[in-house]
Amino acid sequence: MSDGSSIKTPDAVIGLEIHCQLTRLHSKLFCSCKADYRGMTPNENICPICAGLPGTLPRLNGEAVRKAAMISMALNCDVPEKITFFRKNYFYPDLPKNFQITQLNMYGNTSMGGEGSVFVDGKKIRIRRVQLEEDPGRMVYEGASSRNMIPMVDYNRAGTALVEIVTEPDFEGPRQVRMFLQMLSDMMENLGISDPGLEGAMRADANVSLSGGPRVEIKNINSFHDLEKAVIFETTRQEAQYSRGLEILQETRHWDAGRKITVSSRLKEQDVDYRYLLEADIPWVMISTEDIARLQSKMPESVDSKRARYVEKYDIPAQVADVLSSNKFYSDLFDDACTDSNARVLANIVTTDLMGMADSKDGGAGGNVKSDQLKELADAVASGVMARNSAKRALYEMVKTGKGLLEVSSGLDIGRLSDESVLEQLVSEVISEEEQVAEQAATNPQIINYLVGKVMKKTSGKADPKVTMNLFRKRLSS
Repeated sequence: MSDGSSIKTPDAVIGLEIHCQLTRLHSKLFCSCKADYRGMTPNENICPICAGLPGTLPRLNGEAVRKAAMISMALNCDVPEKITFFRKNYFYPDLPKNFQITQLNMYGNTSMGGEGSVFVDGKKIRIRRVQLEEDPGRMVYEGASSRNMIPMVDYNRAGTALVEIVTEPDFEGPRQVRMFLQMLSDMMENLGISDPGLEGAMRADANVSLSGGPRVEIKNINSFHDLEKAVIFETTRQEAQYSRGLEILQETRHWDAGRKITVSSRLKEQDVDYRYLLEADIPWVMISTEDIARLQSKMPESVDSKRARYVEKYDIPAQVADVLSSNKFYSDLFDDACTDSNARVLANIVTTDLMGMADSKDGGAGGNVKSDQLKELADAVASGVMARNSAKRALYEMVKTGKGLLEVSSGLDIGRLSDESVLEQLVSEVISEEEQVAEQAATNPQIINYLVGKVMKKTSGKADPKVTMNLFRKRLSS
């Protein structure tokens, strides 16, 4: 008789619910209050429509529908011919109407999109539904310690347009979860629909279960890094429960970032608990094939397409192309400045130097540099007029001052040193200092690179490497 030690623990099943604010809108989803509530005094950005006061009627933001449809198309979802909205009834302090206007596929696919898929790390991740809804307000807690925290509500965010993306439970592990979220963040930025770096602009809940078991939803996760940790912990917790024969409850758990654990919050509601009702104040919205065609014509080149183009057309290394294509600001700057002759040099300047100077992903460091200035700098390096190290110094001054290459170069004396009479003297010095290496270089040309590097160091990177290399070859062959 088995003692149970050979019983195999079921595989973990992981799905995601991602909430992305449409931060590029001017107004909320159903009223004219500002979509950008950040930095406002609490509760100044709310109106009778936001609060659902008697006698008020919501008015659907058409631009929000168009942007949500673009998200659906980018995720390869089917956009239906007509969509509708429902009231989701639940009672939290941050929900001023005591219901949320959202979408539900109660009558077939009537949300913004469904049945899509994307590939992450070679794995197909299916998209169950893309729905447009309003964001609730925010709970803010103040106090000197956890024992005397005072909960307060800020309704400025209430009614902000939000797209919820629900995946199928297709993730094989936490790493794929993190990669999917990063891909989604890059996609939103590339579409020009959302600024994922803003506080609260992109949030994700994870649904974790063991195959065939009850589903546990993890909320209150503030970063992709924390989400990966939360999934690891919850998977381990459920496996331990299973192996000990303990019941795994269907519940909502919160991620405690301080203790790095999930904590039980409440039993998980079923759809029936929300008492969904058709939103009678918003008529069905028709989406024609002409509407879809117009939106498709406005869709920017995808991140995947950019990455492939950079590798295939410009022979840029895959890792560099991946970094460059994932950031819309810098990829746009690159596309405006690149040519067939400077592309590889320009890609390295942008991803290594310019992005390295940035404080954040929004392109802050590149704000002072125009594409024509960046092109001039890359052309100078590609043609051998300026050394790579010198270009980095010039770029720093260009970012700092907004001046062009000519102005900063004259002030820094960072031009290319190609005078053979000067370089010959330096070559002689290096051969004298590195006699043994020079002897080896006479029979092993690869070692000459080391000697060239010594000359570059003596000239602070200004020596022309081609001229220097030829001088070494001439001396060592004689």
